[in-house]
Amino acid sequence: MKVAVIGANGKIGRHLVHLLGKSDHQVRAVIRNEQQQPDMVKLGADEVLVADLEQTIDDAVMGCEAIVFTAGSGGHTGANKTLLVDLDGAFKTIDAGVVHSVDRFIMVSSMMADRPEQGSDKMRHYFVAKGRADERLRESGLNYTIIRPGRLTDEPGKGTIMIPDNKETFGNIPRADVAATIVEALEMEHTYRRSFDLLTGDIPIAEALRSF
Repeated sequence: MKVAVIGANGKIGRHLVHLLGKSDHQVRAVIRNEQQQPDMVKLGADEVLVADLEQTIDDAVMGCEAIVFTAGSGGHTGANKTLLVDLDGAFKTIDAGVVHSVDRFIMVSSMMADRPEQGSDKMRHYFVAKGRADERLRESGLNYTIIRPGRLTDEPGKGTIMIPDNKETFGNIPRADVAATIVEALEMEHTYRRSFDLLTGDIPIAEALRSF
């Protein structure tokens, strides 16, 4: 499967490019700055493409069979930047996926995106943007999976996760394990057209994805 990774130079994106580069999949790393290209090649990208989410994204997804959207402004940015990347950029990518018949789409969202009113005032604009992008993806007709990780860390991946069924359960997840979950979910039918929260846990990733 040829996979376009949107936000390939982000912290999750770099883990993802590396994992996909070691798999049977082909990976197109989509970056904003051409100076990042050598790093993407070293990580294992088969192809590197420079594109700006604030402009057009069509070339980045054309010819691919799957898209992973892991770009993000981060909750620390202001509302304007969040709207440009996490909302408008996600909308453009989803629409491009529809136009170019890219059936599979995995969205890296955020815990609280499905209930932004419960989030802190400081983060609410971020959760709202993520939630609206998730809604757009569900309505798109694409074969989606929406992953809503908890608080992201740079700790080494454990290879084990938890998919909580209780909205009162919060916690952390290493970025490396988010990337590993994406790779596992790409062709796992049980995750098709489903959304779930993701935390660190004690269940191997594949087992957790098959059983939630």
